[in-house]
Amino acid sequence: MRDELIATFAALSADRSVRAIVLTGSGRGFCSGIDVRDFGPGMLDATAPAIDRMRFQEAMAALPRAIRDVPQPVIAAVNGPCVGAGLALCLASDLRICSDAATFGNAAILLGLSGAEMGLSYHLPRIVGTSVAADWMLTGRTVSAEEADRRGLVSEVVGHERLLDRALELATQIAGLAPLGVELTKRALQVNTDAAHLDAAIELENRNQVLTHATDDAAARRAAWS
Repeated sequence: MRDELIATFAALSADRSVRAIVLTGSGRGFCSGIDVRDFGPGMLDATAPAIDRMRFQEAMAALPRAIRDVPQPVIAAVNGPCVGAGLALCLASDLRICSDAATFGNAAILLGLSGAEMGLSYHLPRIVGTSVAADWMLTGRTVSAEEADRRGLVSEVVGHERLLDRALELATQIAGLAPLGVELTKRALQVNTDAAHLDAAIELENRNQVLTHATDDAAARRAAWS
């Protein structure tokens, strides 16, 4: 599934007819990560050479990179348990909404591993703040949909049956906007979250506005408004 997801995002990235992407889970959950009851044949033993285990971890860490790299906004529609690698997928998405049945957790710390993996220690503090991120990552406790909403992890909580429809509504709204404007807004959010100072952030914003202003799409939309 890891390899299929990476290939799918690569294909979507190259498909300019795709304006927005909704990521959700089938069944009762969003994604619970690796099945600790049955790791499967792809999991390396703890005695395997360190270089092999590093390559495995790098392959897992490629998942959030794949989401971050696509030019289209990715909406995570979290429909149930969102744990471990699932939480990493959720955090790497641009928008996050969840059903009232959703739960979130960082399971690695409960297995004797580091609670920081697959971009969690990068994304989570930037979304919910350092103190809240430390609480969730160091304890591995289960976080409810209500708490996730209150802490700003998600922008909206909806009834379970309404989740996918709401995610598609958001995707449709975004898909109706100018593609270049949407893509450059996504990139500006990514880059300027780590901007060294305000001047650097504004410099990028200025360039984006100049680029988008000159497009036929922007001209048509200005004409429609007038």
